[in-house]
Amino acid sequence: MFAATDLPLPSARAVPWTPAIVPPTFAIAGIPSAAVFRVLTRRGPLSRDEIAKATGLSSATVNRQVSALLTGALVRERPELVAHGAIGRPPVPVDVSHESYLTIGIHIGALVTALVASDLRGRIIGAADIPTPRQIPDLALARIAAGARALAARWPQRVPLWVGVALGGSVDSGTGVVQHPRLAWTGAQVGPVLSRELVLPVSVSGHVEAMAAAELLLAREQENREFQGSTLYFYARETAGMALSFDGQVRIPTAGSGTIAHFPTGSDAVCACGRTGCLEATVADHAMLARAHGEGILGRQAATIDELYQAARQGSAAARELLARRAEALGRTVAVLSDTFRPDRVILGGQAFTEYPEAIGRVAEAIKGSASLSHQDIRITGFGGRVQAHAASVVSLSALYNDPLGALRQLGGAPSLRLSR
Repeated sequence: MFAATDLPLPSARAVPWTPAIVPPTFAIAGIPSAAVFRVLTRRGPLSRDEIAKATGLSSATVNRQVSALLTGALVRERPELVAHGAIGRPPVPVDVSHESYLTIGIHIGALVTALVASDLRGRIIGAADIPTPRQIPDLALARIAAGARALAARWPQRVPLWVGVALGGSVDSGTGVVQHPRLAWTGAQVGPVLSRELVLPVSVSGHVEAMAAAELLLAREQENREFQGSTLYFYARETAGMALSFDGQVRIPTAGSGTIAHFPTGSDAVCACGRTGCLEATVADHAMLARAHGEGILGRQAATIDELYQAARQGSAAARELLARRAEALGRTVAVLSDTFRPDRVILGGQAFTEYPEAIGRVAEAIKGSASLSHQDIRITGFGGRVQAHAASVVSLSALYNDPLGALRQLGGAPSLRLSR
């Protein structure tokens, strides 16, 4: 095992760094080390007895796992928190080493790439947005890596441990290779390039599965209970997508993420595929802006979606009607998917929901009017407009959360990210 000071800089290595791609596992892991680490990320600092009570593990098992995590420096003892005056030897609380490390999350969107630095508790400590580079994949990824290095350089006292990437398209998590039609990327070596550029292990995931994982593993409301039913996560912004989780694990298809981009909505919107009524052609931000410009709601062809929202709020009946039609299309689609999969919970995420809450009532009406199953638990994501950032964060933490000691073994020969420019 290693401590932060045991990680050499690249210049100290005799053997070149070999890119490491580790598929993410989005689950409430049951192995003892993960259970101990998880309860400390959520509730620490805790004594060993408190950890045993919270996890249901035996005292002997907790002691073994805590010792291993202490050796690996992922957790630390907090003797300054020991209660004075107690009879006998007071227990020493244990906490996650959240001030020693960071992970780097990257969400590559169609227009904007979000870069985030997270501590081991899953809290985002810093972020930056950059325009998604319009270049061939290797050059675009090198620019994104440069932005990630600059972000990590803000915390020279922290050791970067992992990189997590979330993006659309078809993702092979085993190889880190991505097909992304919106970016014109074919066979993009996302994982290998970023691992080589940043000299760290990389996990790559479809972005909607990652958003569902953020709800499962990072949402603060989950701190005191683990949701064990099924959840349908539905996302809409520039793209539309869905993911399913069952009993504490997000399903990641072996063949890669599927798509609902061409799900039929019954609208007259013309899709790039040549058909009419496809979901993305009906509800995506770029489709909404094209329609708003064509209908004379927005004068500038380069207007933003925020300008459409502003027009609606300032009294434009046409803008409100356009957004209401999108809300109804979204609601009907969610209703059909809900009837198909019959989840216990539905979570709606993405700026199509969070940035114009005035239309949520129309979404709810459309769901109620179309679904044959009455859901008691349909909610909007608690991550608001930063859902993409939290999706990237959870990918960067997934290996540590799923198997912290296994992640340490993976990092055994990994150098620290060079923070000097």
